[in-house]
Amino acid sequence: MAEQTSIVAQEAAEWASKVPQATAVFWLVKILATTVGETGGDALSMTLNLGYATATLVFLAFFVVTLGLQIRAKQYHPAIYWAVVIATTTVGTTTSDFFDRTAGFGYVLSSAILLVAVLAILAVWRLTAGRIEYQHILRPRDEVFYWVTILVSNTLGTALGDFTATSLGLGFERGALVFGGLLVIVALTWGLSKRIPTAVLFWAAYVLTRPLGATLGDTLTKPHAEGGLSLDRISASLAILAAMAVVVVIQHFTRDGAKRVASASSE
Repeated sequence: MAEQTSIVAQEAAEWASKVPQATAVFWLVKILATTVGETGGDALSMTLNLGYATATLVFLAFFVVTLGLQIRAKQYHPAIYWAVVIATTTVGTTTSDFFDRTAGFGYVLSSAILLVAVLAILAVWRLTAGRIEYQHILRPRDEVFYWVTILVSNTLGTALGDFTATSLGLGFERGALVFGGLLVIVALTWGLSKRIPTAVLFWAAYVLTRPLGATLGDTLTKPHAEGGLSLDRISASLAILAAMAVVVVIQHFTRDGAKRVASASSE
């Protein structure tokens, strides 16, 4: 009964916002989204040979369309929300690769610029809105800051993942372990410490999921000679998208069923 009540309370919180609550399932789906962002971005720019600039324009168009649907929505819709997230991860992949490789910025300079950009966005959000939000996103101003932060943080995460795996020489698997370990530290801090604002921990975790997904995606699709499994990028992307869809659908129907049971029990 207590678990059902908790689920209902969480459902009510989501209905009062246009974004999902930061649960364990949320982070699982987010990691899958960042992984498909890497494999999908590379599929368009490399496998289909569109190049980083053209692929970025394609994904930016997808981002604009999905973001328009998200902004017009009156409440949280899982399909729309996660479509926008996927758009930001694919844009982040190709944009970061363009800066690092085509423009010649390199991983260190790109990461530094993007880190400053994320911190600047959060600072402006705090100054103009009086808070940094991550759960109750209803006001248009909060929504704009929310998605701009996500877009830039996913681009930053891509650069960090490439820097760790390539420049530091850790490789993709060990890079994934590093960022996975950092996420565990953030999660433990979230659960045990009350001194650090949860908004700070949320955005720290959000940034870290991107390089984790990037290194996982590269582990799947890079050639054996580079430490990857050499899987087809398009097939890997479709498989990850299918896994995302399954998790989101199961969560939706499980919580919907629990809500009906709890409502019936209270009558």
